[in-house]
Amino acid sequence: MCLGAALPDLAVRQTRTHHLDGITAAVERGLANGRHEGLNNKVRLIIRRAYGFHTAENALALMLLACGPVALPYHTATHPHS
Repeated sequence: MCLGAALPDLAVRQTRTHHLDGITAAVERGLANGRHEGLNNKVRLIIRRAYGFHTAENALALMLLACGPVALPYHTATHPHS
């Protein structure tokens, strides 16, 4: 066997050993980071789309609108344009 063929196996083994505590905790507790990854992907897409905005505040407002649970107010008699 060539030494070069064993290097990927060694790298996988070292990575697994290094992260074993975190992997075990995630499996035992049923944790996943899928929501965080999805949110991160959405924010990156918004930032890419926001290059045409004049200020960073406009891009941040779009992120909050797309990602956050923003409750938009309804029109009322006292605030007809809110």
